Amino acid sequence: MKAAVLETIPGQVTVDDLMVDNPGPNEIVIRTEACGLCHSDLHVMLGDLPSPVPSVLGHEACGIVEAVGTAVTEFAPGDRVVTCLNAFCDTCRECRAGRSWLCVNRNSLRQRPANNPSLVRNADGAAVTAMAGLGGFAEMMLVHRSAAVKVSPDIPADRAALLGCAVITGVGSVFNAAKVKAGSTVAVIGAGGIGCNIIQGAVLAGAERVIAVDLHPEKLELARTFGATDVVNGAEVDAIGTVVELTQGGADYTFEAIGLESTIQQAIGMLRVGQTAYMVGVAPVGRPVGIPAGQMVLTGRGVQGVFMGSNHFPTDIPMLANLYLQGRLKLDELVDEHIGLDGVNAGYERMQTGVAARSVIVFD
Repeated sequence: MKAAVLETIPGQVTVDDLMVDNPGPNEIVIRTEACGLCHSDLHVMLGDLPSPVPSVLGHEACGIVEAVGTAVTEFAPGDRVVTCLNAFCDTCRECRAGRSWLCVNRNSLRQRPANNPSLVRNADGAAVTAMAGLGGFAEMMLVHRSAAVKVSPDIPADRAALLGCAVITGVGSVFNAAKVKAGSTVAVIGAGGIGCNIIQGAVLAGAERVIAVDLHPEKLELARTFGATDVVNGAEVDAIGTVVELTQGGADYTFEAIGLESTIQQAIGMLRVGQTAYMVGVAPVGRPVGIPAGQMVLTGRGVQGVFMGSNHFPTDIPMLANLYLQGRLKLDELVDEHIGLDGVNAGYERMQTGVAARSVIVFD
């Protein structure tokens, strides 16, 4: 099969020929239909997130089940599935507590032992890893059974793929983590793929005012499409002061969807007293964030990290797919362009300009 492989960090991907193994007892083989270009993959390419190489990137994917392991009963060949990097064991302390997105055993589920690789190069038989145990930038994926969920065949593949990361992270952050209340005010910093889904999640939750903050006019217009009632261009005005003025003292909820120290600090500054800022964007590993500790104590503000929308994707993703099919969740507007495997590097170059919403690889 063809796959886009990252050979060095930092670096770009190259298209190579790989072989995928047969599924083990608890694995499934998926013929990939579509995979979105997520900023987390770019973090790996730039060296901001640690990852072994060579590796097939991509984790926001949709496809058709081709084969299943002997112990798999919930999937059958022909099923359309969406993958998610939150594989879970269902037995560890976090899973038993209802927090499967924090499963402590997910890495052992996602990656095979080194002596039994799931992917190897055709040319020399060298092992190639799959990012998050998925590797969606390839014509085929071999994944653990707990890393996929069936969805309706009525949802287009390029839309369904986005449910596995951008959508579930954004909407999930609103519903699962913050539990945004109807009639509240919400400010979202960053109007890309994640931010726009936070915005539409806030709209679905009944927020009275949803304020989008970004530096790019094109993204602010996109934010309006997803339901933002107000937009703030941080390149033109004082973003904190403007949001505080618009909300008459600060937003009830703020979400940071970029992963920068400056924007995390903005999210804190935009908060009403006694409220919490939610860090959704992935910051480079090991980079600290300065927080005004005294101010936080005296004003009762808090900061909470949110991983993948605090999701339980086996129930969340089918629900989101149904909302789309009912016309209540926007996915069409997220897709900026369709590309092939040979367009991945150019897609990430566009992403770094801050313009694109979502580039999606589609496979014939």
